[in-house]
Amino acid sequence: MRIGIDLGGTKIELVALAYDGSELYKKRIETPQNSYSKIIEAIGSLVFNCERELDFRGSVGVGHPGVISPETGLVKNANSVCLNGKALQSDLELLLERSVRLANDANCFAFSEYNGSAGEQYDSLFGVILGTGVGAGIVVNGSLISGSNAIGGEWGHNPLPWLKDSDGGSVSCYCGRYNCIETFLSGPGFAARFNTENQRDFDSKKILDLVAKEDLPAEQAFERYCDQVARSLASIINVLDPEVIVLGGGMSNILPLYDRVPALWGDYVFSDTVNTRLRAAQYGDSSGVRGAAWLWPDN
Repeated sequence: MRIGIDLGGTKIELVALAYDGSELYKKRIETPQNSYSKIIEAIGSLVFNCERELDFRGSVGVGHPGVISPETGLVKNANSVCLNGKALQSDLELLLERSVRLANDANCFAFSEYNGSAGEQYDSLFGVILGTGVGAGIVVNGSLISGSNAIGGEWGHNPLPWLKDSDGGSVSCYCGRYNCIETFLSGPGFAARFNTENQRDFDSKKILDLVAKEDLPAEQAFERYCDQVARSLASIINVLDPEVIVLGGGMSNILPLYDRVPALWGDYVFSDTVNTRLRAAQYGDSSGVRGAAWLWPDN
């Protein structure tokens, strides 16, 4: 069997898949905060408990924030900053006593969606995570494009394009720069900007609940968010021109996005028509963990 782990900022999820893709076991726990050693222990406990229950040993693939540096072999660019500079792969292999395959969580998400779901009829896919952070994976003709620096798809740390006064004040990002796309489009980024402007202390879910109740400040914040998503994705279409963009992560559950964003992005795409499709992830927030399991081939 294949075991996949999705290591996120708020949750760690495990899935065990049979080689025909059917789900054998699934478990989700909260991510230990600000403790690398506790994260390693939590992953180990998930794997060993799964294998005891199923009485079978599996391959292990892990999707995680950031990437493994080709230069040092250590994690870099993770928004879960306690992972940065750590030997995640070798530490997991030592604990689990087997080879472990790792990939960026957004790459796992994109690979999952390309294989047999939202992107199956397309040759090129840009798979976006709008969650605690903002990342993406690129799949072209069935291959993940990780790039020579292992940062393919890291659009969340480009600046928000076509910045407007209505976007609000400048905000610093954990990466050390200002006004990264992540500070606008992530769930915490969206909430922080709304709360600063409206003297509130809401999370993104509460704000979106207010949108459904036709709360005017929340509606205005959501309309601005749609335009920011449209601008950000238009910059990708102008460079990569993918056939389909698939959204995952908590903010992707906002159904009006899928009508509003394509209605707006034509103003920013350098083309007379925009044929790129915007789709929701077929596997929802479990897509990344399935992609992690599929990091291992059939044999």
